[in-house]
Amino acid sequence: MYGPPIVVKIGGSTLNNQDTSLKDLVALHKNGFQIVVVHGGGNVISQWTQKQGIRPQFVEGLRVTDAASLEIVVAVLTGLINKELVAQIHSLGGKAMGFSGIDGGSIEAYIAKPELGYVGEISHVNTEPIEAILNSGYIPMMAPLGFHRNDGSDHSGNPLNINGDTVAGEVARALSAERLIFLTDVPGIMDANGRVVRRLDPQRAQNLMRSGIIRGGMIPKLDACLRALETSSYADIIDGREPKALLNCVQGQNFGTRISKRISSDR
Repeated sequence: MYGPPIVVKIGGSTLNNQDTSLKDLVALHKNGFQIVVVHGGGNVISQWTQKQGIRPQFVEGLRVTDAASLEIVVAVLTGLINKELVAQIHSLGGKAMGFSGIDGGSIEAYIAKPELGYVGEISHVNTEPIEAILNSGYIPMMAPLGFHRNDGSDHSGNPLNINGDTVAGEVARALSAERLIFLTDVPGIMDANGRVVRRLDPQRAQNLMRSGIIRGGMIPKLDACLRALETSSYADIIDGREPKALLNCVQGQNFGTRISKRISSDR
């Protein structure tokens, strides 16, 4: 293995999909890249909450999580999606270790917005468990959960739901990752005319968010990219549905949006 790790955020939609994301992860790992994966699962969580008569609600791309929803979130992320992804990695000849941000005290968080319920804002990332998995030759496969920091409140030590995009950005920042890559189901960040913005710097990214051009679920993704840029060189938001999208991105072929510290243009 060589170089700082690459943090990859994959959506829960990767499960049972025909894209090559998991094959790409295995290929990169076998070729010596250190890969850390943070996975989502929003669609599957929504399906399970609806089965229980709970209607999904979102505020600026963040899931509102009451006590009943939290039980479903924890069960689906750690007991279903995480294990299925790990099993698929192994079926492809790879090596992955599944865990959540609760395990090893990896993700410490607190409730910053009570109106969102049991949704955590990350206060600290403990990279030791992640690095231990990397050093053992496995791909860390992280479910985006955390534990409430010990602050004397009734919530101390309780599990918290954390947006997977946010977790990916904070993990990349804490690890001083080489880069952060988001595999999404869109071609990249779109401008007001519906064209993919190929290059962004932090200032223009902030302008696009303030103007309302970037909204919904893309907001936490772009916020995560900006956080990662504090210690990483760049971040990419690409269409994971495209064949070999992840491999091509790592090999320097950029078909989505790249966010970097340098002043950039659309091309």
